[in-house]
Amino acid sequence: MKTELTHRFTSRLKIAMSFAGLMFTSSLVFAQTPNKSVIDGIMNEEATNSQLQPLAHELFDGVGPRLVGTPQMVKAADWAIDKYKSWGIPAHKENWGVWRGWERGISHIDMISPRIKSLEGTQLAWSPGMGKKTITAETIIIPDLADSIEFQKWLPQVKGKIVLISMLQPTGRPDDNWTEFGLKESIEKMKADRVAQTTAWAKRIKKTGYTGRTLPVALENAGAVGIISNYWSAGFGVDKIFSAYTKKVPTVDVALEDYGMLYRLTEFGTPPTLSLHTESKELGEVPTFNTIAEIKGTEKPDEYVMLSAHFDSWDGGTGATDNGTGTLTMMEAMRLLKKFYPHPKRTILVGHWASEEEGLNGSRAFVEDHPEIVKNLQALFNQDNGTGRVVNLSGSGYTDAGEFLSRWLSAVPDTIKNRIKTNFPGSPGGGGSDFASFDAVGAPGFSLGSLNWAYFSYTWHTNRDTYDKVVFDDLRNNAVLAAIMAYMASEDPAKTKNIKVQGVKWPEPVKAIRRGGLDK
Repeated sequence: MKTELTHRFTSRLKIAMSFAGLMFTSSLVFAQTPNKSVIDGIMNEEATNSQLQPLAHELFDGVGPRLVGTPQMVKAADWAIDKYKSWGIPAHKENWGVWRGWERGISHIDMISPRIKSLEGTQLAWSPGMGKKTITAETIIIPDLADSIEFQKWLPQVKGKIVLISMLQPTGRPDDNWTEFGLKESIEKMKADRVAQTTAWAKRIKKTGYTGRTLPVALENAGAVGIISNYWSAGFGVDKIFSAYTKKVPTVDVALEDYGMLYRLTEFGTPPTLSLHTESKELGEVPTFNTIAEIKGTEKPDEYVMLSAHFDSWDGGTGATDNGTGTLTMMEAMRLLKKFYPHPKRTILVGHWASEEEGLNGSRAFVEDHPEIVKNLQALFNQDNGTGRVVNLSGSGYTDAGEFLSRWLSAVPDTIKNRIKTNFPGSPGGGGSDFASFDAVGAPGFSLGSLNWAYFSYTWHTNRDTYDKVVFDDLRNNAVLAAIMAYMASEDPAKTKNIKVQGVKWPEPVKAIRRGGLDK
């Protein structure tokens, strides 16, 4: 009878405490009351002395993009380490593998007939260098042939030519422009034409017997002197800039407006003559590394709270919103924590990951190399989807996530937290960003999901991902949010349980690629 009465009392107490905003764990009642001076200090400092704009200028304008394996990635890490040390925070590079070393040089692409025009073009990452050589050649388009046999018969025609390998877009206007100004029937026709052309081009490439990855290699082996592509990002003046597959000849992305002109001239029987010059350096095998900073815990130094953002980027722009803004959010959060919470209960780490863009390799390597941190991780907060203010927070599929995340979020100013939509228990990260590396092994990684700000069209992996796209008011909110969430997670009397929701498909751990872009 005593046991039954105790159980009833305990159940009622749990309900009562839940309404009071308190936590009940292991038959003990915990009230987590934030220190007002810490919260006020973080908020006032960010409002009156934010370092985000000078940090952004130094990183984006000064250091620039941070492609894995490049000297700029090393320079960026050294810059971040110096910043942390100036704030009294120990930081270091942690090697986890090797990568193909490469450094971008200048690119010039000009049309010299039927008229003179300098074209907007960018050599793709890891494109072979030409030294001081400049090539002059006509353009040719991949034809629509019956099958791979016919393509092999045609292939010798690329010798000495620059080959256009992308489809001609039916419009250079983004869809929102059409929606605002277009007639309904015009919009429907444009979209139908685009679908038809995209399908037809995919079939054209398939009939060559090659893929988008192997076709450029086949063309250079047949004597092509250059490859031109266009990966339009569905916005005015914006292309996505990825990696080259050629080994000997340059691959250049040319902007939609110029690419369309080249394509039409070629298609109508007056192929233009281009002058193409690109430079790059092969640097052999170079170390690759994460950049780690730490504020050591006092009471529970072997338990960890982590801030997380990938440091590497593609290099068509300067990697500002992917993921420079996430990087600076976490750097600024660490600065705030060191100033107003210098002696945390749990150790607070920040991981600036390398080679996220090639498959979360830096964070996956960290998970493999640090089982002691993974095992004792209280929470990891990751930001990696642009400059916007955080508006989504998911529990990543952990049964108790709503309980502790809500408690930590309660200390955040209303002007920030009231804009955040929560989803508990949510689903685990599937591989889109570095928090998924932790979720895959049952360590609680959470994504701070940001407002879009036309991210996927205009800045994600594009030539327009630059300083001027940063929305600093939103970034300041995010730095405050990350700092307070880390503070609350560190102070929480309870350890997170990290029990996975049943019936949810959890990602499997994936091994980090520790030798990238190099021959086996």
